[in-house]
Amino acid sequence: MASVEEDFPRGGTAKKHAESKIVVQRTEVDNLFQSNEPVETKKRKGAVKDDGKKLKKPKTGKEKEGLTLNAAAKCVEILHLKNVKEGMLMLGSVKEVTDFEVTVSLPCGMQGYLSIKHICDSYAKLLTEQLDSADTEEICSLPHLFYPGMVFRCMVAKLDTAKSGSLSIRLSIDPKQVNKALTSSSLKAGMILSGCVESVEDHGYIVDIGIKGTKAFLPRKSVKDKHNNSEELKVGQYLTSQVEEVKNEGRVVHLSVSPPNVAQAYAEPEQGWNLTNLLPGLLVKATIKKVTKHGLILDFLSSFSGQVDFLHMEPDQASSYTEGAEVRACVLYVEPSTRLVALSLRSYLLQPGAKVDPLPSGGDRIGEVVKDCKMTAMHHMSGAMLELPDKTKAFVHRNHLKESKEPSNENRVMAMPEHTCRILDFSPMDQIHFVSLRKTMIEKPFYRYYDLQAGQIVEGTVTQRRKYMEGMKIKCRVLTVEAENKKLYLTRKKALIESPLPLFLSYADARPGRVSHGYIVCIKDFGCIVRFYNNVKGLVPLRELSSEPILTPQEVFYVGQVLKAKVLQCDPDKSKMVLSFKAAVEGVTEAPPKPEFDCEVGKRLEARVLKKLLNGLEVAILPDEFRAILPTMHLSDHMSNCPLLWESLQEGDSVSNLICFNNTKQNVSLTKKPTVRWSLEEGVVAKDFSEIKVGMQLIGWIKNIMAYGVFVEFPYGLVGLAPKSAMTDKFLSDTTAAFQLGQTVFAKVTNLDEEKRRFLVTLKISEVTSPEGDAQTRLINGLQERKVVTEMLAMRDNSDLRQQLAALSVGEKLKLTVDTVTDSGAIFTSDDLAGATIQATKHHVMGSKLTPGQKVTAAILHIDIMSTCIHVSILSKLLGKKKSLTEGSKYTAIIQHIDKDFAVISLDDTAQLTVIQTRSHLNEVSLFESDKLKAGMTLAVEVIEPSCQEVQGLALVSWHRTASKRQRTASENQPGSKGHCFGDIVQGKVRTVKPTSIQITLEDGSTGNVHVSEVVEVSEVCQGYFPTSSVKVGSMVTARVIGGREASSHRFLPFSHPKYTYTIPELTLILSKLDKSTNLNPVTPKDKLNSYKVGEEITCFVSKFNPEKKSLEVTSDLCVTGTVELLAMITDPKDAGHPEKLYKLGQAVRAQVVEVNAKPQRLVLSLTGVHKLEKGTVTLGMVTNILPQVGLMVKLPFGSMGTVAVTDLADAYKPNLLKGYSKNQLLRCFLLGSENGKWRLSLRPSRLNPQQAKPVKDPEVLSINELKTGQIIRGFVKSVGEQGIFIRLSWSITGRAELQKSTKYFVSNHKVLSEHLPPNTLLTTKIASIDKEEELVNLSLLQEDTGKPDILPESLNLPLRLIGEEKKTYDQKKKRKLSESEQKQAEVPKKKKKKTKKAKTDDSDSGVEVYFREEEDEEEPKSDAVMQRSVGPSRLQVAAGFSWDVGLSSLKPASAAEEADFSDGEDQDRSSKPQKKTRHELEQEKKAAEKALVEREAQLMDPSLRPQDSAAFERLLLGSPNSSLLWLQYMAHHLQATQIEQARAVAERALKTISFREEQEKLNVWVALLNLENMYGTEESLKKVFERAQQFCEPMPVYQQLADIYAKSDKTKEAEGLYKTMVKRFRQNKAVWLSYGTFLLQQGQSDAASALLQRALKSLPSKESVDVIGKFAQLEFRYGDAEKGRAMFDKVLTSYPKRTDLWSVFIDLMVKHGSQKDVRALFDRVIHLSVSVKKIKFFFKRYLEYEKKNGTPQSVQAVKEKAMEFVEAKGTEAAN
Repeated sequence: MASVEEDFPRGGTAKKHAESKIVVQRTEVDNLFQSNEPVETKKRKGAVKDDGKKLKKPKTGKEKEGLTLNAAAKCVEILHLKNVKEGMLMLGSVKEVTDFEVTVSLPCGMQGYLSIKHICDSYAKLLTEQLDSADTEEICSLPHLFYPGMVFRCMVAKLDTAKSGSLSIRLSIDPKQVNKALTSSSLKAGMILSGCVESVEDHGYIVDIGIKGTKAFLPRKSVKDKHNNSEELKVGQYLTSQVEEVKNEGRVVHLSVSPPNVAQAYAEPEQGWNLTNLLPGLLVKATIKKVTKHGLILDFLSSFSGQVDFLHMEPDQASSYTEGAEVRACVLYVEPSTRLVALSLRSYLLQPGAKVDPLPSGGDRIGEVVKDCKMTAMHHMSGAMLELPDKTKAFVHRNHLKESKEPSNENRVMAMPEHTCRILDFSPMDQIHFVSLRKTMIEKPFYRYYDLQAGQIVEGTVTQRRKYMEGMKIKCRVLTVEAENKKLYLTRKKALIESPLPLFLSYADARPGRVSHGYIVCIKDFGCIVRFYNNVKGLVPLRELSSEPILTPQEVFYVGQVLKAKVLQCDPDKSKMVLSFKAAVEGVTEAPPKPEFDCEVGKRLEARVLKKLLNGLEVAILPDEFRAILPTMHLSDHMSNCPLLWESLQEGDSVSNLICFNNTKQNVSLTKKPTVRWSLEEGVVAKDFSEIKVGMQLIGWIKNIMAYGVFVEFPYGLVGLAPKSAMTDKFLSDTTAAFQLGQTVFAKVTNLDEEKRRFLVTLKISEVTSPEGDAQTRLINGLQERKVVTEMLAMRDNSDLRQQLAALSVGEKLKLTVDTVTDSGAIFTSDDLAGATIQATKHHVMGSKLTPGQKVTAAILHIDIMSTCIHVSILSKLLGKKKSLTEGSKYTAIIQHIDKDFAVISLDDTAQLTVIQTRSHLNEVSLFESDKLKAGMTLAVEVIEPSCQEVQGLALVSWHRTASKRQRTASENQPGSKGHCFGDIVQGKVRTVKPTSIQITLEDGSTGNVHVSEVVEVSEVCQGYFPTSSVKVGSMVTARVIGGREASSHRFLPFSHPKYTYTIPELTLILSKLDKSTNLNPVTPKDKLNSYKVGEEITCFVSKFNPEKKSLEVTSDLCVTGTVELLAMITDPKDAGHPEKLYKLGQAVRAQVVEVNAKPQRLVLSLTGVHKLEKGTVTLGMVTNILPQVGLMVKLPFGSMGTVAVTDLADAYKPNLLKGYSKNQLLRCFLLGSENGKWRLSLRPSRLNPQQAKPVKDPEVLSINELKTGQIIRGFVKSVGEQGIFIRLSWSITGRAELQKSTKYFVSNHKVLSEHLPPNTLLTTKIASIDKEEELVNLSLLQEDTGKPDILPESLNLPLRLIGEEKKTYDQKKKRKLSESEQKQAEVPKKKKKKTKKAKTDDSDSGVEVYFREEEDEEEPKSDAVMQRSVGPSRLQVAAGFSWDVGLSSLKPASAAEEADFSDGEDQDRSSKPQKKTRHELEQEKKAAEKALVEREAQLMDPSLRPQDSAAFERLLLGSPNSSLLWLQYMAHHLQATQIEQARAVAERALKTISFREEQEKLNVWVALLNLENMYGTEESLKKVFERAQQFCEPMPVYQQLADIYAKSDKTKEAEGLYKTMVKRFRQNKAVWLSYGTFLLQQGQSDAASALLQRALKSLPSKESVDVIGKFAQLEFRYGDAEKGRAMFDKVLTSYPKRTDLWSVFIDLMVKHGSQKDVRALFDRVIHLSVSVKKIKFFFKRYLEYEKKNGTPQSVQAVKEKAMEFVEAKGTEAAN
C-alpha cells in the first residue's frame, strides 16, 4: 500500500504518491519465508503504513513474570502503528525490491523497510569482501535473494521518525535476532525454523539459524528435490526449513526444505514452544473459544490464547466460525511485552509454499476515487468495512473516517447511505484495499506521480528554504515526471509558465515548422542542445543560432536560458530533432510589418488615446500615428492620481508632456511621470548596463514586489533589485507594506555583477539625495494633475454640478443649510449645489450645536469631483479673517483633512488653509499607523511662497513633524553649520593633502574639498607636475565655494540656486577665481563635456588605475572623469605588464580627446599623442582571437578592430605560423588600410622597421600585376575542393591549383588531399597562368615545376596519373588539328611544353612513360636522360622494384636517334650538339650504363644492406610479406623522416598482410604500433590501438607489452593503472604478478611490492608459492633492499631446505651483493644440507671456485679439508 504512514499521518495530511509495483517473477527459493536482500532507498515511503492501524490491543491478563500463558484480549482490534514496539516479531511479504532495500508489507496495512545491512552476518561479510576487492560484477544484490510476494519472518529492529513526523519501521531478518529466544537445548525435531545460508559446501549448505553453538546443515539433495532444478542457493538466501534431526545435544542440526513437510508441519506442544520463542508463520491447530463482532478468540498449543481480527478471517467462511470449532491458523505477529499473539485464518497464508499476491486481481487502482460505496460494518477500535460498487471489499482506518483535526462521530458516518472514498493503497498481507473518506484526500488533484502530466501548471508550497521563503505558495509548470523513480521536475521560469506557444510533450508534437519555448541544457562548440517537456531534446546547430555568425556559443548563450525554437527536422523513431533559434526569431519579427517610426528614448511627445486597456492606455504618437503604450502607473508620480487620470481620459483625447522611456521590438513605452521626465531630459540616466557605476543615483519606479525585495525599473529597460535590507532605514518584515507597484523612487546603485549583467540598488532615504525643491515641485505637479482631472470631468459630462464643483477651491466659504446631524458629523445642503453631498466630520462641527434647517457658513476643505462630494468645516478659527503670510515665517499647522497623497492644513490662527503632500520624500515608507499623517496632528511649517499660483493661490510651505522622534537632516548633524552658498569666500586650514584632492577645515568646523584641477591655473601646469604637492598640511588658505558634494557618494551636485546650501562644499584655490568681482558661472558636467572637441589636447590629472580593465581614469575638472584604455596609454608592448608604473596619482598629463558624449557622460582620452588611427602608421594591438581561416583578430586603440592575414604575419613564411601567437598578446601592427570599419594589418618586419629589416624571402603581393607566369611563390592552403586546391598568396589574392596540377598521383576524391593538406599548410607553387581580367591565378604544385617532393606520400599507394600510350595518342590528335599558320604561332608554347617534359624525365617514376612521351619531340632529350642516369644517382634507386625494363629502354635512344626524322629547323639546331660525338664515345656511354646496371643488381642481391627508400622496402616485402622485422624497419624509415601517418599506414598494411598463423610476427607489429601511438599519438589513439590489439592477439602479452612501454616512457601512473587491471584479469598467471612486482621495485615502492606478494600468494595455486617468493626475493636483491631479499630466501629455505635450485640462486645473488663473510656462512650452511651426495659435491665445487677466485690459499685449503671430512663421514655412514 502506498505508505500507510502517509495515508494515516499523525496530524495533518501529507501528500504521497505511490509508485507502480513491478512484479519480478523469481524461482521460489524456499518456503513461506523466503526473502531477498533489502535495499535502502533514499526517500522512505511513508514508513509504516498508517500511523493509525494499531495492533489489536494486547490483553493484560496474568502478567506475572515467568508465566508462559497469556490472557485473551477483551476486545479484538487491528494492530495500530502506535502499538508497534522494537523487538516485535511479524510475518511480512515482499512488496518491492531495489538494490539496497526491500519494502515489506506488514499485517494491518503497515509497511516496513528491510535494509541490506540487516540480512545476516555472513552476507554482510561477503559484501564487504566483494567491495574491498573492487570486483563489483559478482556482487549478489537483493533482487537475487528476494522476489515480490515472498513471505518471511522478520523482527522490528528500530522505529525511526521520518521528516514528516510519522514513524518508519526498520526490519531485520537476521536469524540471531529472529530466533534469539531459542537455544540449542530447546531445538526439537519437526520444528519449523527460519535461517539464512551461511556458506555453500560440496554436499550442501551451512545455514545460519542464529543459535549460538549450533551448526545447521541442509543437504544439497533436499534443495534439488524442492526446486527440481540445479540452481544454487546463494549466501544470505532466506530459508524456512524443518528440523529433521538434532545431534550432539543440539550442536548439530539437520534440516529439510521439502515443501509438503515444511508447509504442512504444525507446531506441536511437545516441541516446547513458549511465549518467548513462538515464531510468526508457524501453523497451529486452534479451537475457537469466543466469537465477537470484531474477531475471534482462539486457544492453541494447549495453553496459548490468540486473536484473529476481522481482516484475517476468511470472508466466505464467517458463518462457520462457532465456539468450539477446530480451525487451522497461522501465527501473524507476536508482541512479547503484552503477550499478544495474533493469528490469521486466511487461506493464502496456510497453503504450501505460501506466497501472497503483491497486486490485487483487479489491477492497480491506487489513487482512484470511488463513489456509491456502502459501509457494511463498523469496528469501533479499528475502522470500518466498505463495499465498493463492484462488490470489492475495502477497509477504512478509523483515522480516515474523519478529517485529521475533527472529533470522531462513527455512528453518523455509519448512518450515511453512501460514501465516496479514495483508494490509498493495497495491502498484500491483508489482501484488501485501504481507503480514505477524508474530503481533503478525495479532493486532492494529484495523489500519485502518475496523476501529473508534463506541461501542467501546478501550485505548490515551499518546504525547504533556499531561494524562496518556507511556506510560500509558488506556481510552476511540470517539466518531466518519472513516476517509477518518484521524481518530479518543475520549472519556475516565467517564460515557460506563461508561454502561449504549443508544448512539445513528445517528438510527435514537434512537427517541422512549429515553434515552442525550450531551455538550453548544454552548450557545445557545434551548437546548443535545447530541452522541452518529457526529455524531448533537439540540437540547434551553429548556423541556426543567429542571423549573425556565432563562433563560440558559450559567450552568447547560457545553460538554463529560455528561448523560442523552431523545428526544422524531427525523427520521432530515432528521437532526434534539429531546431533553429534564427528561424523562430525571424518568424516572429516578420509578422508585424517593420515600423518605419523610430521613437527616441527621452524625446518629449504628444499622443492621442486610441483605446483604454485594463492597466493602461493604447495611444498613437502624433503626428505619425505610431502606436505606443502608456501604463496607468506612468500617468503620475502620485499613485492616487493615476486611476483618476485614467478615468478622466477618453478615446480621442490628446495627452501632452509624454516621454518615451523604453523602445523595444514589441512596443514603445511612454511615461507622464514628471520626475522620470526630468531625469531623462537632464541626462540623469544610464542608457546601457555598461554605463551603470556603483554610487550612481537614478530615478526609477517599482516594477515588481517579491518576498526578498523589490525590482526597480529604470528608463531604457534596465532593472535593478533592491533587497529587503536596502529598501528602508526601518526594520521591514513584509515587503508589500513598503511600496506600491509603479511608485516613483530615487535609487542608488550599490553592487554590480558584470558577468550576469545584474545590479543592486538601495532605496534608503539616508543613502539617496533628492534634488533641491523636489517636494514642492512634486506637490505642484500633483495638484495640477488633479485640476486637469476636474476640468476634464466637468467638460465631458456637460453637467452643471460638476462645472460648479470645478469652480470651487480649498478655503472658499459657502452658505449652507444643515440637513442632518449624526454622531459622526453633519450633512448639509446648498441651493446653489443641488445634488452634491456636503459633509463635515464631528471634528469639524465641534463646539457648535446644530439643528436641521439651521443656516451656517462653512469653509471648503476638499472637493471630490468623481463622487460629487464636498468636505467642509464650520470651525470658527477657519472662518475668521485671513491674515497675510510672509515668506520665511514659521507656523504651527494642524491637519484638517487627509485625501490619500494630499493633506489640507490650517496655519495657526491665520485662518489660512493650504495643501501639502503626505510624503515629504519619494522613498518615504510608512509601515505603522503611527507613521502616517492623520487629521488633528500638528506640524511645524515654514512659508516658502505666501501665494503660489500653481497651487491655486494657496501658500507653498515646507513642513516637518513636531514630534521629538523626527530624524535630523544631514546638515543638522553638523553643529552650528548652516552650510555654505555658491560663491562664498571662506578661510580654512589645510587638513590633508592627497594626490588628487586637498581637504580643508573651515572656520565653522566643517570640511571643504579642493579638487586637483582647482589648485593652480591649468594653463600653468606642465606635463608630469603634481599640483597638490605645492600645498602644505597645516597652512592657512583662502578659498571660494564653487559647488558641493553629496555626503554619502561624494557625487558633485551642480545646483547653483542662491539659497541652496552645501554640507560638503567644493572649493577652488585658483587666484583668478578668488576675486569677488569675478562672476563665477556654475558649470554642469554636461556643459563642461560639450566644451571639449575631438582631437583637442587637454590637461588632465591621473586619478585611478583600474587593474581589472587595465584602464586609467583621469580627471580634467571636478565634475568630469575621462578614461584611457591600455592601448591608448602605452606605445611599447613591454610596458603592458605594469602600465600603472608609468603614471602616478595626481600627475598632470597632456591627453587628446578621442570621444566625448554628454548623454551618457563619456570622455575617452589618449596619452599616446594620437587620437585616431591613420593608414600607414604603426600602432599597438591586442590579439582577441586566432582563426585558421582568417588569421589574427586584433583589438586596436579607440574601439577599432583589425585582422592580420596569414600572409602578413612574417617576411619569411614558416609552417604553423599562427602557433606563435596567443590570446591577449600585445603586438605592434602596421595599418594597411580600412574596409567597412575594420582595419587590415601587417606584422611583417619590413613594414614595422623598414630600416632594420632583413631581406624579404616571401614578398607581399599587393596586386595581381606583380605576379608573373612561371614565378615560384609560396602560399598557405585556404581550402581543398573538387575544383582544386585554393592557396592564399596574399590577403586579397588566392590562387588555384587544379587537381591534375597538384600531384602526380591519380586522385579520385579531393578528400584524400584535404586530409593531407589542412588549412594554412605552407606550399611552394609555380604560377602556370594569370587571367588579369577575371583576376584568376592558376598554379602548379607538381614536383617538376616546384622542385619539391609531391604533396601526397608514397605510402598511400595511389596509381600514377599518366600512362605513356594514352598521352602520345592524345598529343598526336592535337597536333593534326593545328594548321600550318597555327603551327608558327604555337612555337613558343611548344618550347615551354618541351621544357616541362624534360623536367619530368628527371623525376618521374616511370621511365617507360617518359620514353613514349618524348618520342614525338626530338632525340636530344633522350640521350641527355641516358647521360644523367650514368653520371648522377641511377633512376633505379628511385623505383627499385620496377626498373629492369626501364633501364633497358633507356639504352635504346642512342640508336633510335639515328632513325628519327625532324622537320623543325630549330629543333635540328639544338640537336646538332650531341651528334658531334664519335662512335667510340657512344660505345663508352653504353658500357658505363651497363656497368651501373650490374653494380645495382649486385647491391639489390646483398641481404646485409638495409633498404634506403620506400621502393626498396616494397620490393623486399614482396619476397617476405610475413617478416615483422622488415615491416618494422619500413616503419622506422618513415619515422626518421617524421612521416607519422605513413608509418601508421605501413603498420596497418602489415597487420593485413602477415598471415594469421604468424602470431608472434603480428604481435611484434602491434607492439610497434603501440610504441608509435605512445610517442606520437594521443591517449585516445593509443587506447583504440590497445583495444584492437587485444581482440586480435592473446590479451596477456598485449597488456604486458603496453605496461613495459608505459614504464619505459616514464608514464608511471598509466603503467600502475594497467598493472592493477592485469592482476585482476590474469590473477592465475604468475608472470603478471612478477612483472608488477618488478615495476613496483623499480619505482622504489618496496612496501607496495611486499603487499603485492601477499596478494599473489592468495591468488596463485599453493604449489607456485615457493617459486613466487623466490622470484620476489631475487627482485628485492636486484632493485630493492638486498637485506630484505636475503630475509625472504632465509625464510623460504628454512621451510624447503631441499630446494637446491633456490640455494643455488641464493648463492649467486649473495656472491654478487653480499660480503665475503656472509657468502662463506651461506656455503657452510649448504654443505651441511641433508640432500644427495651428488648435489653436495656440486656445492663444494662452487665453494672451492669462489675461494680460488676471492679467497687466500689458507681459505682454499680449509674448503678442501671440509670436503675431506664430508667424504669420510659419508663413508663411515655407508660402512655402518
